Order: sequence, then C-alpha cells, then structure tokens
Amino acid sequence: MDTTQDPRPLYLLALDQLEKLIAETGPENLDRPTPCSEYDLRALLGHVVGGIHRLAYLGEGGRSEDVAAMTGELADDAWPAALDRARARVTTAWAEDAKLDLPAVAPWGEVPGRAAVGGYVLETTTHAWDIARALGSTVPLDERLGEAALAIALAVVPTEPRGGAVPFGPVRPAPADADAYTRLAAHLGREV
Repeated sequence: MDTTQDPRPLYLLALDQLEKLIAETGPENLDRPTPCSEYDLRALLGHVVGGIHRLAYLGEGGRSEDVAAMTGELADDAWPAALDRARARVTTAWAEDAKLDLPAVAPWGEVPGRAAVGGYVLETTTHAWDIARALGSTVPLDERLGEAALAIALAVVPTEPRGGAVPFGPVRPAPADADAYTRLAAHLGREV
C-alpha cells in the first residue's frame, strides 16, 4: 500500500457499500453460509461490525488485542443501527489527519495509522464480497474499492505460507478475465 495516501475516503466508501448490503440482509438470511467457512452471515456481520469498532479503538489510541470481536449477539433486525454506531465512532476516531502518521497496534502488528486504516479497507471490502455472495445480492460492488483492496492484498498478504499467522487459505485460481473482487477473493483463499 502506498503509505503517502489517505485511505480514509476509501474506507468510508467501503462502509457505504457495507451499509447497502446490510440493508439488504433480512433476519431470514442470517443463518446463511458465507464464503468464510467459519462464519454464517450473522457471525460474519458480527466480525465486520466488531472490526469497525476495533479500528475506532486504534484511532482512539488503543491496542487491537484489547478489543474482543463481536459475536453477533444482536437482535436480528439491529444490524443497520449497529453499523451506524460503529461508523460514527470510527469516523470520529480517525478525523484528525495527524493520526495517520502515528503508530497504531493493529492485529498484524504496529504500523502507521494510515496502514491500519488501509488494512481495514481490505477487510471491509473483502467481507462485502462475502456478504454479497451469501445473499446472492444484486447490489453492484464498487470496482474502485475492489481494485484498491486487491492492490493492498497483493502488497501485504503473502502467497505462502498460509494459515497460522497468515489467516487465509491457499491462493485459488481465478479466471483470466475475472473482476477485481473475484481476483481478491481468490488471492485470499476463497473459492470463486
């Protein structure tokens, strides 16, 4: 990732995309499987909203390991409001430009704030694809976000080794003419 860039506009775009998908997620869909085999849709939403709170906590000066992930223990219709609260918190936490250059202790180590936010661009964009697939959604995914997340993934997620400290399955093949989201999902070990 180019650390001279400000990743916050992309992150907000990723949250916009996530908001559209969550609005499409009704209570009847929460038990659906997702491309993340360890999560059904309810658990994946908990993971994603928890990740937004984790990034907010980093922007507030906290360390990622001090934040437990959400387990999805919300009322089935409470996800849009939970996302709104998380979004307000993360936006406030990263509002100051100076925070982009301060160290942040992310799940993958101590990095400049801009790299932490960039990592969550990757996280949020990837999970938007997962949610869209689980729903069979017709919400169009933002190609610019897909390209940005793919560039981040190619720069920071090694192809080998996988597993353990690199929590992704082996790189999967993607069609030569695949869009950025499909290539991103394949790079991160998802079946496309």
